Amino acid sequence: MRTTVVIVGGGFSGLYAARCLQEAGVDFQLLEARERFGGRILSVDAGGQSSPDGFDLGPSWFWPGMHPRMAQVIQGLGLASFAQHSDGDVLVERSSSSTPQRFPVMRQEPQSMRFVGGTGALIYALMNTLPQERLHLESRVTCITMRENEIALSFVTGGEDREVAAMQVILALPPRLLGSTISFEPVLEHHTLKLWSQTATWMAPHAKFFALYDQAFWRDTGLSGTAQSGVGPLVEIHDATTASGAAALFGFVGLNRAQRMAVGEETLVRASVAQLARLFGDQAERPRATLIKDWAADLLTSTDADQSAEGHPVPSHGLWVSGVWAQRMSLAGSETSITNPGYLAGALDAAERAAAETLARLGRPRKSA
Repeated sequence: MRTTVVIVGGGFSGLYAARCLQEAGVDFQLLEARERFGGRILSVDAGGQSSPDGFDLGPSWFWPGMHPRMAQVIQGLGLASFAQHSDGDVLVERSSSSTPQRFPVMRQEPQSMRFVGGTGALIYALMNTLPQERLHLESRVTCITMRENEIALSFVTGGEDREVAAMQVILALPPRLLGSTISFEPVLEHHTLKLWSQTATWMAPHAKFFALYDQAFWRDTGLSGTAQSGVGPLVEIHDATTASGAAALFGFVGLNRAQRMAVGEETLVRASVAQLARLFGDQAERPRATLIKDWAADLLTSTDADQSAEGHPVPSHGLWVSGVWAQRMSLAGSETSITNPGYLAGALDAAERAAAETLARLGRPRKSA
């Protein structure tokens, strides 16, 4: 199989890079290792299956007031959004020996927004703009080789080894994951590999827990659903009720990966439900379903170096690709954004930059946005 550009990774950045290439009339093939598109964007139903109207196990929010380009793209895709529910008091749980305290919430600026249907709606919308025959699931790239006039990518699909050749490559994965799962011939320069390995992967160390209910009962008592806890296991909790009215609370688990493994998922779920009941009352003790996603256990997101939190990714002005690869390859993961790494807006920024670099090397200017 031959094409002009191969995109590795079918998350938001990879799909948007594909959209940019298509608008420029450039042939491409996109390879995604998972059985679904979206990467760290994952919206699921009560049973944990991908859904066009789901709960966000990955990123939940975007901020149009802070990221106008992101807002422009969302509008262009015809996606609807709604404000994160924040009306009512916030709960603060300081210690196990004290009663949670209520505080009036201050209006957030900029306002956090959510997608109608979940963040996965962004993925569905992008996929619908792309030719399906160029999008390949369960295609895991293992090696990228530079030949005299082309780049060869070896990948595994359906248990078979296959190869695709191209003129250019866009890698739309976290740098650290790239460096640990794909081999390069010739090998990458030392300082490039070092930069990749030192770049924290957004979401990778974290776990999110959801409790689903028949109704958002906390709102009836004047609570916003937002809580901060120094007790845990959830350290930050929010109202996760969908635009369609499916009631839920979600929280970020405060235990690190080693602690989560030692406790076990079943015990962690029980402790999380008990904490919600402690904060929001007896009704919280009876969720109709629970969901938990430990991104550190996801081998297509996290590496051994991502098992403990390192803070939010920060902008890097280093060269993501150097040496002989610099004219053949670009990185497009959110972490490589120089403006908003670790945000959806960062994935967009990185995708547009990588596509522009690729089109320039091909002598094919990108159309104006």
